[in-house]
Parts: sequence; structure tokens; C-alpha cells
Amino acid sequence: MRYTVLVDNRSNDPALPTEHGLSVLLETSRHRILLDTGASDLVVHNAQRLGIDLQTVDYVFLSHGHADHAGGLSSFLQVNDHARIIVSAQALSGQFYSKRGELHSITPHWPIEEMRDRLLVIETTQVVDDDILVIANIGRQHPVPMGNRNLYLRVGDDYVPDTFRHELALCCEGFLFSGCAHSGVENILDACSWPVRKVLGGLHLLDAHLGVTYETPAQLRALAERLQSRYPDTQFLTSHCTGDAAYATLHDVMGEQLHPFSVGVQGQ
Repeated sequence: MRYTVLVDNRSNDPALPTEHGLSVLLETSRHRILLDTGASDLVVHNAQRLGIDLQTVDYVFLSHGHADHAGGLSSFLQVNDHARIIVSAQALSGQFYSKRGELHSITPHWPIEEMRDRLLVIETTQVVDDDILVIANIGRQHPVPMGNRNLYLRVGDDYVPDTFRHELALCCEGFLFSGCAHSGVENILDACSWPVRKVLGGLHLLDAHLGVTYETPAQLRALAERLQSRYPDTQFLTSHCTGDAAYATLHDVMGEQLHPFSVGVQGQ
């Protein structure tokens, strides 16, 4: 199993541009799975820069219905004519908005005609192709990120808090992709019935913004202590929507159990 980060907010290589988005190529013993598609055509360009042929991808997994994770789908479909698209029905039907700053839409443009015959629409947790576990309807036994309070669904003329019924997670060969972990990384791990040795994705633990604070250092340390206690043999890799200060606090507790990633990073 090998992963390569194609799109992220951060990069250590000036030849690999960034954007507010996330996309990771996961290569397993049987599959090449594109985990989210970033916000734009950057996923295609960075794959080219890294010498990766996206035509060889056989599944695209979309973790939720926000544009920074699904906005690159149209560009991907121009270079890949066969990959199945794993997505939640609620992601396809929702109208998503953020009130972080001014109210604005974060709904992606869905290339309906191009993807119609390739969709694998997920309603409940299920196994795909014998070795891919797609996790849906994630529970809420543990805290969810406080940054969720800025995120809404539009229902008619009203804006209601997003409950993230459209969020999915994917596990394959011990690798768990959490997307943005809007449901909370602990809840996602609880919902995963397969062994997990590595978790990769954003944790939606935001640093203070425009005078608004989110999780306190004490809350972040408590989360880190719970992860360390409950999952001592699991490695956690995070970036994208995990703030720098939040990461530093988690790392103070978790040490070498927690790692950053950025565009171009590869691992096994």
C-alpha cells in the first residue's frame, strides 16, 4: 500500500502548487483509488508533475459534498474514462454553505452527464469489491469539531446546521481516509469495523480566525490523549483543515504518532 498527496493547503516543493483542497492517490494491492479531487484542475496538473497517470485510477472516493474535495472531479473525468465514483446520495443532492466570513456557497459543480453511468451511490456502510469498506451514517458518541458550527445546508430559503449525513470514510488494507473528519475522528474510528494502522486526512480542528476561537488547547490535549490511549498502534497523518496551532498542541501529546503531510508527500 502506498499513498501520494496530490492536493493540499501546504507544500514543501515550489514546483507543486497548493490550494484549499485535498486529494490523495491510494495504491493498494488491487486498486488505485483517488481519495477526493481537490477544488480545481490542480489534481490533474500535480499528478502530471509527479509522473502519475490518473487514467490508471479505478475508483474515485468523495468524502463529502464540499467543493474543496469534489471540485476537481470534472477535470479528473477528462483524463479518466472508466473509474467508478463512490459518493453519498446526500452529497449529490445538498446545497452547502459556509458562514466563515461572509455567507458563501461551497457546493461543487457536479458533472452529472459525465459521471452518470459511473456512480456508486452510498446510502449505508458497505463493502465495495471485497476489500474497500465505505463507512456511512457515522455516529456521534464523541465530540465533533467546533468548526462545524459555521457550516450549513440550504433547505428552501432557510439555512440549517449541517449534520454531515453526506460524509463518508474509506478503509482499505489498514488505511483509513477521514476526509475532513467533520464527524469527528473518534466517531469515524468507532464506525470502522476493520483494523486501522494509519489514518490520513484533515481533522477540521481550526485555529482562531477573525476573533473566533474553536477547540481550546485543553480540549485538543484531551483528544490527543484519548487517541493515544485507545489507538496506541495507529499512526495519524493530518493537514488541510488542521490548523498549525492545533497540530502543534496535538503533537505535544502524541509525538511520533502524529505526522504532517503536504503536496507531494508519499508513504506506505
